[in-house]
Amino acid sequence: MSHLAAHLVLIGFLAVAFMMLVLWLIHLITRNAAIVDVGWACGLAMLAAIYAKWGTATPLRAGLIAAMGCIWGLRLGVYLLFTRVIGQPEEGRYVQLRKEWKTHVTLKFLAFFEFQALLCVVLSGPFLFPALNRRADLSWLEFVGCGLWLAGMIGEATADAQLSAFKKNPASHGRTCRVGLWGYSRHPNYFFEWIIWMGLAVFALGSPLGFIGLLSPALILYFLLRVTGIPATEAQALRTKGEDYREYQRTTSAFVPWFPRKRQTA
Repeated sequence: MSHLAAHLVLIGFLAVAFMMLVLWLIHLITRNAAIVDVGWACGLAMLAAIYAKWGTATPLRAGLIAAMGCIWGLRLGVYLLFTRVIGQPEEGRYVQLRKEWKTHVTLKFLAFFEFQALLCVVLSGPFLFPALNRRADLSWLEFVGCGLWLAGMIGEATADAQLSAFKKNPASHGRTCRVGLWGYSRHPNYFFEWIIWMGLAVFALGSPLGFIGLLSPALILYFLLRVTGIPATEAQALRTKGEDYREYQRTTSAFVPWFPRKRQTA
């Protein structure tokens, strides 16, 4: 099993690293590094498909692995492609990186793109361990995991649709989205993304060594709360929306959806 796992991980990493190299070359033409986010989502979908195809899981379990990974990754990838890449200026986070890096920016972005390939492999545990599970029937943990994954998918897709509709309204320019789920959390898309990963990790708990898959939602939570998620997104929002966003921060939960506090009045 360990030999097969290492083989799957190596093949998966090479495939995703090559895809990231292609995306890096495309970004040199488009000058939009946000395409790396598309690659991150699609890279994990690719890993799920590779593990499911060449692992030793039963057809039902392999099908669930491939379906959960590919539906999640491709939906998110397509959404990001059309909202942050095609016909869009480069996202503020990446513009800021160019300013901060100053020299050898092209090579630094290459390293950044390939680091995302490595990160995909590190996060792919919830797909890998079930793909090696030969057990015929599904455990109760796998059913619970599928349920959490589905709830997260519905929540994230709803949040994305609400934000997209808000941005398409010309009257929304320069304003902060507070419609729907965005009235209860400043980042409902991130929250439900984490729920998806919790579902995948719970699904993996039904397989030998599946507890290692808990590392994935832990890392996702850390990145969302402390690194590339909320901190970078809110810094950009403050630069573009100013006091309106500061008021949003004062009244609305940062992550877990909750009832908003009353807005302050002058």
